[in-house]
Parts: sequence; C-alpha cells; structure tokens
Amino acid sequence: MTNKCDLIKCSIANFTKFGSKRYTLDELANTMGISKKTIYKHFRSKEHLVIESVAFLIDDFRNELNNIVQTHKEDPITCVILIYKKGFENLKHFKPSFIFGLKKYYPKANDIFDEFRDEIVNKVIYGLLEDGKIKGIVKPEVNTELFCSLYFKRFEEVAFRDNNLIEKFNNEELLNHFVVYNLKGITVNDYNNAYFG
Repeated sequence: MTNKCDLIKCSIANFTKFGSKRYTLDELANTMGISKKTIYKHFRSKEHLVIESVAFLIDDFRNELNNIVQTHKEDPITCVILIYKKGFENLKHFKPSFIFGLKKYYPKANDIFDEFRDEIVNKVIYGLLEDGKIKGIVKPEVNTELFCSLYFKRFEEVAFRDNNLIEKFNNEELLNHFVVYNLKGITVNDYNNAYFG
C-alpha cells in the first residue's frame, strides 16, 4: 500500500532530477505503479505535492543541520563549513530546473524554500559567526551581517548559473572557494582549522 511518505520521497527524487514542472503526476503514478486517484487521496493538487515535498526536503536538511551544530558547537567555524559541505552534497542531486521551476510555477513552495535559506544564513550562519566573535575565533572588526550577505546568500543560484559550477567543479573545490577561503580571511591568525589546510 502506497502511503504519503512514499509519494513524497518518489516525488522528491524525480522533481530534483527532472524539475518540478516537467515531472507530471501521470509519470509519478506510472513510476509507483499506482493510479493517479491514489495520489489525489493524499494531495489535493500537484502544487500541494510540490509544497509538501519541499517541506520534507527542508525538514530533512534541518535535522542534518541541527546534528552538525550539536556535534561541533564548540567550533562555530567548523559548523559553518560542515553545513555548507552538506548543502553542496545535496545540491549535486538537484537540477537547475528544480529551483528555477519553483520560482516560476510554484511560488508558495518557493517561498518556503526562500524562508529556509534566509533562516540558514540570517539566523544559523550569522549566529555561528557571532559565536565565533565571542569565542575570539572571528576577528572583532568583522561585520558578520555584511559578511553573510556578501558570501552566503543565494550561493546555489551562483553555482547554477549558465556555466553550472555544480557540474563543472567537485564539491571540495566549491566548498573551498565559496566558504573556506572566505572564512579563513575573517578568523584570527592563531585559529587552527583542519579545513584551512
């Protein structure tokens, strides 16, 4: 018997691969070997399914993020690096059409996605950098709000632009150039981090 969670997991796998607009409910039904009517028992529309799928993705990533912060709370810079490392690993599975499709066709789902990205940057990352200042790891003169705005907002859009950096470069190169090298510039000279090399 197909349940709601099965439908969401299959939808996520295909929405991120083919795009949320392009992958149809008929294809989902065929993939799962069910009738379209079964899908409508759990979701009133495709938009509802897309919204639930985005919420599921976010909850999953939020759990991973919370685990990283709890495990490495003594070193906020390592937390930031590991959060973005996990983010790049997840983005590798997304096609640009997924993110851009949300914006164009599913604005409510896109709003949920944008709110989560803002939460990560403006609360989690900002909070970790402020904690780094308190602990004497981040230079006191660094404006952490400005730093977050310059380096961490909408990084996936930059990575997915025409030259598609996500496919062109490996995760380590992307992590180093988007995150590690920038963080190295705002930390005190005697701070030692395994990722700084």
